[in-house]
Amino acid sequence: MTAVHAPDGPPAGSDQLTLRRLRGRSLCKELDLTAAEFLALVRLAIHLKTERRRSGPGRRLAGRGVALIFEKASTRTRCAFEVAAHDEGAHVTYLGPGESQLGYKESVRDTARVLGRMYDGIEYRGFAHATVEDLARYAGVPVWNGLTDVWHPTQMLADVMTITECVPKPLTEVRLCYVGDGRNNTANSLLAMGAVLGMEVRVATPDALRPGPEVEQAVTARAAASGARLLVTADLDRAVAGADVLYTDVWLSMGEPAEAWAERIELLLPYQVNSRLLAATGNPAVRFMHCLPALHDRHTELGRTLFEAHGLPALEVTDDVFESPASVVFDEAENRMHSIKALMVATLGG
Repeated sequence: MTAVHAPDGPPAGSDQLTLRRLRGRSLCKELDLTAAEFLALVRLAIHLKTERRRSGPGRRLAGRGVALIFEKASTRTRCAFEVAAHDEGAHVTYLGPGESQLGYKESVRDTARVLGRMYDGIEYRGFAHATVEDLARYAGVPVWNGLTDVWHPTQMLADVMTITECVPKPLTEVRLCYVGDGRNNTANSLLAMGAVLGMEVRVATPDALRPGPEVEQAVTARAAASGARLLVTADLDRAVAGADVLYTDVWLSMGEPAEAWAERIELLLPYQVNSRLLAATGNPAVRFMHCLPALHDRHTELGRTLFEAHGLPALEVTDDVFESPASVVFDEAENRMHSIKALMVATLGG
């Protein structure tokens, strides 16, 4: 996929100045960035993607070291950070679940100060958002949030990059609708992304699964300054009407008990992304996005288990939508790597 309305050349002078301001900075949540900083990172990611395909990566981080702390399992986030770091010449140490003393025999702030003496940057993917904030406060080097229970900012960089490539409109005119669990980190971050960039973001979710009041308060305050149009509603038809992007995520997040599936399915089955919902947008050019993994068929152990228990061949998205021309989920997944590379290059000063 090629960019529709974004340049793929080297960052312009204004972007270079903006990116320079990011050197040494951490990214814990989308609200840490200005709109100019967010978009400069996206444009840098598009440039790095083009460069990788045309002539190979630039080795801007040669000699740097990056620590990857994973308390939650991962495919895209781990691979994106590792490939991006290696592309640019950095060395990576992966610390998986149970492979460090973080929070068990050593406090987060002590771990941060140790790793900050050894590494140039630290990625954290885990549960409590306070953990990544403490790492950023005490490490003395850039810390990047690969996902916490509240925010998922590296996913949003990839998502805006993907929207920039596949929706031929200025971002401020794009209508994005997320349907599903409105309390999870993806829904929170989409609202924050929209608030920062002045976009229109709608979240369609049952009242019982609305984003938390602290999240709604934070994004509403930022939206007032940016002109963003944010909507959280249980009215599915109202939310999807005219959408340019239809977005969903799994109905049960990592760390939630498996016993919650029955209740969650009952709440969210009316919010399943299927061909009827796609048509309800009234937009023949609508795009479907999902941060993955997706329960769209029975080709996984979990998919088969849920089918046996509930008789559903798919959960949050049906296979015909997932595999349709509207779906850009694998462009979105690839863009995790390019956008994470841009984040590391900018914050490490490559």
